[in-house]
Amino acid sequence: MDRHTVRTGRGAGSNPAGRFEPTRSKAADDGWGILEEPVPALTTTVQRDLARSIIARNKSPDVPFDQSINPYRGCEHGCVYCYARPSHAVMNLSPGLDFESRLFYKPNAAELLETELGAKSYRCSPIALGANTDPYQPIERTYRVTRSILETLSKYDHPATVVTKGAALIFRDLDLLADMARRSLINVYISITTLDPSLKRTLEPRAASPAARLAVVRKLADAGIPTGVLVAPVIPVLTDHELERILEAAAEAGARSTRYVLLRLPHEVKRLFRQWLSDHEPLKAAHVMSRIHALRGGRDNDPRFGTRYRGEGQFADLLARRFDLAVRKYGLDRDLPELDRTIFKRPTADGPQLSLL
Repeated sequence: MDRHTVRTGRGAGSNPAGRFEPTRSKAADDGWGILEEPVPALTTTVQRDLARSIIARNKSPDVPFDQSINPYRGCEHGCVYCYARPSHAVMNLSPGLDFESRLFYKPNAAELLETELGAKSYRCSPIALGANTDPYQPIERTYRVTRSILETLSKYDHPATVVTKGAALIFRDLDLLADMARRSLINVYISITTLDPSLKRTLEPRAASPAARLAVVRKLADAGIPTGVLVAPVIPVLTDHELERILEAAAEAGARSTRYVLLRLPHEVKRLFRQWLSDHEPLKAAHVMSRIHALRGGRDNDPRFGTRYRGEGQFADLLARRFDLAVRKYGLDRDLPELDRTIFKRPTADGPQLSLL
């Protein structure tokens, strides 16, 4: 395993080069020893990302939405398993520590959204927030990009979905979400990986605690906002035994629906996850990877549509049966209500010039 330093409050243990970098470096002992330099403090930096478009389109057959918005690049929550980490390599940054400490926000997101919603070719379809990085990560408190996007969607009666591991900041937007829910414009999924606080502290160090996320479910449900729980990711050996307990807790908190996603290890994530296992769960590391290989056809990752989220083989079938039984037992077999696309109002250009059509 590569030399690296475990940092409290960070998920990744290193900052490996992205897959597009032309060079790699590795410390080696040339007979004079390897100089041990002090590890510098790691601070979070945030930069402007002046995007030219804001709505991302998706045609994947196993994804339940075709439009999404990512208010931020990178994610301060620092979940070591995050499948979005490889996206930082496109910016010549590391999917490791860079992903959780070198962040970008989109100050013109609401303006771009209004422009794109006003295009004559635009067809209304629910927009997913949280499909890549978390829309309610800590920097949202300062930059309020997610809030501005939701305000724009609400203004034009446009449906949306939210997935988050956050807590306090979604409470801030309770008024807006409740208002959208009254018009059937919003569904929210809270993502819960584990109910074990000690495991959460290293696995997803800056995300809200399990108890705080269940409190979010309860508060949203009490406010009349359709709320579900996403058990994601299910990690073999480490968290799969918690599946039924998570669903029971979700039902008690007021969740109406649930889904699960099996751990994915695309591109650079597989290396970071192996480092994390070596640092935090060394006695279980071999067992975890053996089970992952059994689910992924002998590989660390299986990118194929249809199997990438659920896996294949006996363990995948058993997990699916356990999930189905628990869903029925705890009354989580209800779909969240269908979002209303019919009331969408297309933005019109400001100014005295009237449309000729």
